[in-house]
This record gives sequence, structure tokens and C-alpha cells, in this order.
Amino acid sequence: MDKLKLWMKASRFRVLPVMAIPVVLGGLGAFAWNGVFYPGLFLITLLGSAAAHLFSNMINDLWDYRNGVDEAAKETVDAISTNSGFLAGGVMSQRLFAAATWLMLAIAAGCGIALSLLSGWWALIFGGLGGLIAYFYVAPPLKFGYRGKGYSEIAILLSFGVLPVMGTYYVQVQQFGYRPLLLSLPIGLLTTLILFNHHFLHWQADKKAGKNTLVVVWGEKRALSFSKFLAVLAYLSLVVCAIADVLPWYALIALLTAYPLYRVYATLKETNPSAAYLPLMGASLQASIRCGGLMAIALLIQGFILHS
Repeated sequence: MDKLKLWMKASRFRVLPVMAIPVVLGGLGAFAWNGVFYPGLFLITLLGSAAAHLFSNMINDLWDYRNGVDEAAKETVDAISTNSGFLAGGVMSQRLFAAATWLMLAIAAGCGIALSLLSGWWALIFGGLGGLIAYFYVAPPLKFGYRGKGYSEIAILLSFGVLPVMGTYYVQVQQFGYRPLLLSLPIGLLTTLILFNHHFLHWQADKKAGKNTLVVVWGEKRALSFSKFLAVLAYLSLVVCAIADVLPWYALIALLTAYPLYRVYATLKETNPSAAYLPLMGASLQASIRCGGLMAIALLIQGFILHS
């Protein structure tokens, strides 16, 4: 039990809803639009996606530690570290941490292979793309998460929006369509917002370590404006989903989840101490989970109305 708790902390297990929600949306989309839902396929998809997410968390910790980002965070007075602390704090050896990391990838790959045999080879393509994005986000030679040209944000939109929603939908119905793509945008953009806002907590340390996030490249003022733009874009895409009949009109109740974000943005100035961004991180996470949850409930109700 102690080892399980240790692994859950090391992998940041508590943030799994960020990945689970787009998978649920893809599955419920198949139910609402096509009247199809296979629980077995859904559970394999959920397990594989969860393992891939934990792999992403841990491989980021591993390479940030190797690249000196964690050490820079320690040495920067105002920076708030967002790593798990297991490598930086010496709680777990690098070798053991790496072994647990690759075990998560093996589980994800196994689920991807199983789904490709059951539903078609596109399932493996979607999973493989997600794995490559997760690894090369911080790993050499690409390290595109360090390049500060928007690659990080595109990667998160794909990994936590487009790929899991469309991939889960495909596994259920073996086809693609515009509706799962549109459905992926609100949740994908809100998850991208979480990642973007988390860079404010330690951007000075990132700059020192050569990790050129957009916050580092643009500076705090411009980056904060872009953060607000991302939030607006996410909720506008929710409205588009309702207009395009991807979501029922009553899903627009999810627009209310933007209010806590608005309140936090209103308290921020052009420049702020790192601690001032902690409420923004919390509000971003809550917005993603609450908005995604309400979207899922709306699809579930719509599915029962149309196919019961």
C-alpha cells in the first residue's frame, strides 16, 4: 500500500481527470450521435489513455530533472516548482523512477495494440502520436517544449483534446467525422490553458535553465493577455459546438464555469509574483473539469433522449 501511494504521488495520479474527461467525451459522443457504446472497448481506451498521461507526467519530471530545470527552480527565489519532487528531493532514485515511467508506456502501448486489433489500426496511430508527443516534449533531440514557438500549446491541444476525443470515438464506431473534432476543442483548449498558466509559476527559473516557454519568450504582460485569449477561445468553441449540433443547446450551461476564471483574471496586474498565479492555476483546472463534466452530462442526456 505504501508503494502504491508513493507511485501515485510520483506520477501525479490526482490530475488524471484531465485525460479521463476527453476520453469520456469521445465515448459519449459515439453514444449520443450514433447510439453506440461498447463498455469493454471504452475501459481499455480509458486505461491506455490514463497510462499514457501518467507516462507524460513522469517523463516530463525525468527530463526536466536531467536538463537542470528542477535545480534552477530551487535556486530561483520567487519560482514555485511544479514537479513531483521525487527526483529533485531525492525521494526516489533516477533509475527506479525511469523504470516506473517506462512501465506506464508499456501499459499504454499494450492497450493501443489491443484496440488496434479490436477496432482498427487507426487506434494505434492515435496512441502512437500521443506517446511521441509526450516523450519529445522535453526529451532530446527535439525538446519542442523548450523552444517557445507555440509547439507546447499545439501539443497539449492534440494530446488532451483532439487525439483522445477522436481516438475514443473511432474505437467505438470505426469512423471519423467533424463532430468529434469540434467536440475536442473546448476541452482541449481549456487543458492547454492549464499548461500555459502553469508556466507563470516558474518562468524565471525556466529562463535560467534555457526552457523557452511562451511566457519566457513573450514576457509576463503579453503572455497573460494570451492566457485570457485562450480562455475566451475555449468558451467560444463551446458555443460553436452548440450551433453545429455537436452538443445540445442545454450544454451551454457550461459557460458558467468561466466565471471563476474571470474573477481571478480581474485580480492580476501586468506583472505579478509567482504566488499570485496559484489561484489562476486552480481556476483553470476547475474550469476544465467542470466544463468537461457538464459537456459529458449533456451528451449522456442527449443519448438517452435519442436512443432510449
